[in-house]
Amino acid sequence: MVKIKEAIVVEGRYDKNTLSQIVSAPIFETAGFGIFKDKQQMALLRRVAMERGLIVFTDSDGAGFVIRNHIKCAIDSRYLKHAYIPDIYGKERRKATPGKEGKLGVEGMTRDVLLEALRRSGATFEDETAPATMGITKQDLMELGLSGGKNSGVKRLALLRKLGLPEHMSTNAMLQTLNLLYTPEELRSVLIELEKDHG
Repeated sequence: MVKIKEAIVVEGRYDKNTLSQIVSAPIFETAGFGIFKDKQQMALLRRVAMERGLIVFTDSDGAGFVIRNHIKCAIDSRYLKHAYIPDIYGKERRKATPGKEGKLGVEGMTRDVLLEALRRSGATFEDETAPATMGITKQDLMELGLSGGKNSGVKRLALLRKLGLPEHMSTNAMLQTLNLLYTPEELRSVLIELEKDHG
């Protein structure tokens, strides 16, 4: 597993599944063209890009470039890096027929091809031996009443709204995002503010 500093955005869940077996990094999905209408997801990508950098890793077909260009227009180029896969023709194993242009997407690439694309994008490969910093854990979420408790769903929703994050995030997605954007201390401060607002 290779650790990368930047977050990565891909088109769909199969791309994410393939990449997450190779790379240790936060990986977000555009849900294909769904990103065009999802203002909350784009706002989240913008924040993540400004916080730690974002690698755009879409397919090499026309649709992939439309999505890439949309992200390029929405997020300052200083925070973006672009990973490109080569044009390789074929079909993914899960599909009955090839895609419209007959090219393999991110999910159909080998480990070596994906890592080479990330290297060429300028991705920051981190040393696996570097000490792990202790971020926000699932245990913290439970202790703070954001998970596993009677009103944890309500509290979680209030927190997501206060932070301007997508309301439909799963607990795991929320945990990943909180760790990208906040320290445990900052999260506790936000929750204290939230209690005052609703107190």
